[in-house]
Amino acid sequence: MSDIVKSLLSTAAGRIKPSPIREMFHLIRKPGMISFAGGMPDPDIFPVEQFHLGADILLEEGRDVLQYGVTEGYAPLKDFLSRWTAPKMGKEPSMDEILITSGSSQVADLMTRALLDPGDWIVCEETSFLGNTINMYNQGANFLTIPCDKDGMIVEQLPEKLSQAKSEGKKVKFIYTIPNFHNPLGCTMSLERRQALVKIAQEEGVMILEDDPYGCVRFEGEDLPTLYSLDDLGVVMYAGSFSKILAPGTRVGWAIGPKDLIRTMTVFKQGVDTCTSVVAQALVYKYCQSGNLDAFLPKIVDHYRRKRDAMEDAFKKYLPLEEVEYVTPHGGFFYWVTTPNILAEELFKRALEKKVAFVCGAPFFPNGGGEHSFRMCFTFASPEDTDRGIKALGETMREILGESKG
Repeated sequence: MSDIVKSLLSTAAGRIKPSPIREMFHLIRKPGMISFAGGMPDPDIFPVEQFHLGADILLEEGRDVLQYGVTEGYAPLKDFLSRWTAPKMGKEPSMDEILITSGSSQVADLMTRALLDPGDWIVCEETSFLGNTINMYNQGANFLTIPCDKDGMIVEQLPEKLSQAKSEGKKVKFIYTIPNFHNPLGCTMSLERRQALVKIAQEEGVMILEDDPYGCVRFEGEDLPTLYSLDDLGVVMYAGSFSKILAPGTRVGWAIGPKDLIRTMTVFKQGVDTCTSVVAQALVYKYCQSGNLDAFLPKIVDHYRRKRDAMEDAFKKYLPLEEVEYVTPHGGFFYWVTTPNILAEELFKRALEKKVAFVCGAPFFPNGGGEHSFRMCFTFASPEDTDRGIKALGETMREILGESKG
């Protein structure tokens, strides 16, 4: 970087953090690498043929869908989402309560822009999805973290921490949570904690961002109500995405929430990208409207269930189970593995030599920690590669443990 550029950088640019997952893509894409790192869907299950059949919408409505669109989103897609999400939302959201976004991560970005001043605080799980927390940090956020167990955020600790933050003059603007099949933890928030979390937010006068990209990818158990459906005071913003239930290349997500906040986020979006690709929205709409979303989704879920089972089987075959801790996810994409006697960074370096990659845990902790944990995505690798990769990982763990005892 030249001296001139350095002298002109903003204060924000001086503190900005990159995504460690994006930064390591050049490593995990090397030939022969078995990657459990990026949270990527399996392209083998993309509904290519079904999606392609909807391309005739470009001939039918090309003059409209190839033009700039309204920032709020393509009206037919919004109408579909209102009806399709109604069972989860507890009602059919109105058009001014829905915003189409460029992926669900943009919901977090726009909500942060709308609510946060630099130095304000956001509550999140410990750990949390680094893609969103890094963006929040880059916009000036501080983080108040709440630990998790197998039932999600330990909400019982939240009132005391909020009270302490208030006494210290900290402005807490919203609570960021991933209640279903958490990224990276794999856990799911219990019904009791969902109810308690909404009640606390209402009493404390803070918003909740309910990030739910994995909610439809459930392998077993009953669906739990969304936080949005439990809220009668308008404190919950819901974020959904087609990335995990159709394909991430569409870059189409949505926000459902209080119309005044949706309007403010829309104004920010006008300056960010004008509108989400109208072509992508129209193609997604045609796919959904023709019944393919509901028809194909069970195939996606079954496909990923088998992949989860393959990873769990490999864990039991190859890992030193007395040295590892993990929760079996009931859906989603991830295992979170903790190795109390092995540093994840050391394991990562040695695993790379055997052409196996994962994501170390530390970046998922906005306030530090996670040195003995790492995230494993089970959706991308084939079952055969999963078996080989976990075998190599187990061998590496035993090498490290043997050296430490020697």
